[in-house]
Amino acid sequence: MSGGTIIVIAFLAFVAITIFKGVRIVPQGYKWIAQRLGKYHTTLNPGLNFVIPYIDEVAYKVTTKDIVLDIPSQEVITRDNAVLLMNAVAYINLTTPEKAVYGIENYSWAIQNLVQTSLRSIVGEMDLDDALSSRDHIKARLKSSISDDISDWGITLKTVEIQDIKPSVTMQTAMEEQAAAERQRRATVTKADGEKQAAILEADGRLEASRRDAEAQVVLAESSQRAIDMVTSAIGSNEIPVAYLLGEQYIKAMQDMAKSPNTKTVVLPADVLNTIRGVMGRPPQ
Repeated sequence: MSGGTIIVIAFLAFVAITIFKGVRIVPQGYKWIAQRLGKYHTTLNPGLNFVIPYIDEVAYKVTTKDIVLDIPSQEVITRDNAVLLMNAVAYINLTTPEKAVYGIENYSWAIQNLVQTSLRSIVGEMDLDDALSSRDHIKARLKSSISDDISDWGITLKTVEIQDIKPSVTMQTAMEEQAAAERQRRATVTKADGEKQAAILEADGRLEASRRDAEAQVVLAESSQRAIDMVTSAIGSNEIPVAYLLGEQYIKAMQDMAKSPNTKTVVLPADVLNTIRGVMGRPPQ
């Protein structure tokens, strides 16, 4: 091969390499950062782009798709000194790639630390119960506090989600013991209230029974009084019917006493009629 042929081949190779270096095809979903002599020159958009060979070079290839950043779990202390384990996930988009690569050394690491710091600050102003039940509130404050900071880096925070909020192992044990004690307290109060209501109902029952008994005694007494008045009115001064009735009841009582197995002797008065008169409250004759 002659020297001229070698020169021609070398020239063609140089031309091909030059054309290759001057033409850049950027795939969809990416933007390339081009530097000219070590200084930022332009951002190459998706599609066909032309640069000056050997002077311009592609320094960074940046995605324009949303990036998911996993925020590692960390311990967060609430205002009432409760320890929580929290982690999150952030969705970002590099709207201005040149700011993202030149404005911060490592934007992923920076955003992770920014989210963790802001999360500790926000939860540190809340009590345990509020922190466990206010995910949306924490999310809104977290997004608001971070968005302005990362906008200077050409990054937009689409959203940030709190993945998990749970007490530490020690705190979980304390909460379980507290819940058990609260349930025991409620059971004791319920039992005491039940016993109190039962005692009240029992006392009300006794009171009502006593009242009814008293009313019954009054009714019986009034009935007896009316019966006595009627008998007295019907008999008048004639004591023979009364004496006969009382004598009959008297003899019946003596018979019942005689039938008792414990009774050996029954003594009857000699003058039954005068005895009955004595029962009636009249002088014997």
